[in-house]
This record gives sequence, C-alpha cells and structure tokens, in this order.
Amino acid sequence: MKEQEYIFGLDQLDEISKKLLDQILPYQIIGLQAEMGVGKTTLVRSIGKNLGFESEAGSPTFSIINEYHCKPNPWAIQKLYHMDLYRLKNLEEALNLGIHDYFDSGIHCIIEWPELIEPLLASENYLQVQIERLENQQRKIIVTL
Repeated sequence: MKEQEYIFGLDQLDEISKKLLDQILPYQIIGLQAEMGVGKTTLVRSIGKNLGFESEAGSPTFSIINEYHCKPNPWAIQKLYHMDLYRLKNLEEALNLGIHDYFDSGIHCIIEWPELIEPLLASENYLQVQIERLENQQRKIIVTL
C-alpha cells in the first residue's frame, strides 16, 4: 500500500480537497477516519464546494445518508452519497439500511466512521483517508492507496 500525506491549515482546505478529488476519482468508496470534531464533515463541505453541490453539505449524523447532486465539474462527478455511520451499532444495521445498494450504484460514496463496515469494503474500490489534528489549527491527511 502506498500513502500520500498532506499537512495544511484550514485556509488551504479547498486546494487540498481538489488534490484529493484527483486521487478519489478511480475509487467509488472513500472512508474518512478521524476522531470526533477533527473535520470530516468540513472536508466533505470543501469537496462539495469544488464539485458544485447544489446544496451545502451538512452532517448526516442523524439522516445517516445524504445525497448530493453536483453541477458540471472537472471530475465529471454528477452525484455523491455522504454517509455517517457513527450512530449505527453493528454491521447488520448497515446492511438493513441497504448499504450494498449504494455501493452497487456506481456512485461515489464518502463514509464517515467506516470502521463498522470494513468487512464490506473491497480493497480495489476503497480509498482510506485519515485526518489528524495538529498544532496551530493544522491538519494532516493521510491517503492510503
């Protein structure tokens, strides 16, 4: 496995999310791993800004899955699912939600708290993105290819 690392300030987030989009494109499922409050949803908002989400990205903590339609963009992504699995208790709940249907749709899925469904994540389709909080409001993103 190969890793790509980015260290940045929050004012550089939109530029970093463009670089991430270049890496995300070949993968359908992107898992965001980070502690609570580190910036998973903030990163998705920035990705949405670059993709031209028709509505602002919000946290799907309570809805579990948000669907976003995109304006024409350089990555040709037309729709994206944003999932937050934090409230799910086990893999069975994810299966009952029909998570396989989302994965089988061919549409990109960004998942917060993907650890719960790791058995479902095929390595050739899955990109892991880890976010860490550093000093001085900086973040480190580690992309595992």
